[in-house]
Amino acid sequence: MARTTLTRTVLAAVSAASLFALGACSSDAGTEPAGGGETAAADDGVITLGFSQVGAESGWRAANTKSIQDTLTAENGFDLKFSDAQQKQENQIQAIRSYITQGVDVIAFSPVVETGWDAVLQEAKAAGIPVILTDRAVDSSDETLYESFIGSDFVKEGEMAGEWVAEQYDGEGYKAVELQGTTGAAPAIDRKEGFASAIEGTDIELIDSQTGNFTRAEGKTVMEGFLNAHDDIDLVFAHNDDMGLGAIEAIEAAGLTPGEDIKIVTIDAVKDGMQALADGKINYIVECNPLLGPDLADIAKKVLAGEEVEKRIVVKDEAFDQAAAKEALPTREY
Repeated sequence: MARTTLTRTVLAAVSAASLFALGACSSDAGTEPAGGGETAAADDGVITLGFSQVGAESGWRAANTKSIQDTLTAENGFDLKFSDAQQKQENQIQAIRSYITQGVDVIAFSPVVETGWDAVLQEAKAAGIPVILTDRAVDSSDETLYESFIGSDFVKEGEMAGEWVAEQYDGEGYKAVELQGTTGAAPAIDRKEGFASAIEGTDIELIDSQTGNFTRAEGKTVMEGFLNAHDDIDLVFAHNDDMGLGAIEAIEAAGLTPGEDIKIVTIDAVKDGMQALADGKINYIVECNPLLGPDLADIAKKVLAGEEVEKRIVVKDEAFDQAAAKEALPTREY
């Protein structure tokens, strides 16, 4: 596979654990009323953007947060209000409502789960504050509640992983287990769907599937359970690198060799995962690029300038085998 080209990417945004967390992680709240929108940004030329991040559950999320914080700076014309939802939807809703009260110019977030957002997004719309979705989508019939959604095609990512597995192992009677992402999260739902569709009609059998919540620790725990329950696992499909890395720990602890005794396919392509691929412990990785700060800044500026923006911006994802990982690692940014 060729080295991944960084293209337009997805933005992840998630939420604050509490109002206290908001105060600790961001600059002081403004005094203007909600609904600042274009007028507020025009007063001093600075765009106040409230960003609600999912959490810090993985290497991908850490790289995504760094990209946003490194891009939305005072030098680049932004006053960033940042909050961490700790993977809880109620924290994210609380953070968004706090941003509305503060009268920020733009709200951006990556939804912890797909459903349950209409009420708070209606509040932002009523206040005249545009919303940008990053990394993950919401399940709503009202597309006027947000200006744009920047993100990868998670179904396609799952399909790419499944197509490689089918190409490599169809006809060998492989039995696979799946480490799912957070229950109800768009990437977990879509990657599962894409993988299942790609192996449909093959003799690859998915014998177990459980959530590892996108974390390395839970990936290890779930994989330990799989190994105790099944003695015939040939392959692991993990919805992200971190869960795959946790699975490696469990496989090695069981006296087996990851990448050989049990094949591993993951999604993300962060440095730790790429190193494991280069070392032969992971067999294939589909990329999900986290460097989304520049894209978010660009869309926010266009929205406040009254320019038309695309409703859905899809990120192009590449994939890596061992040789491509070795080539990419020396210059890898994340």
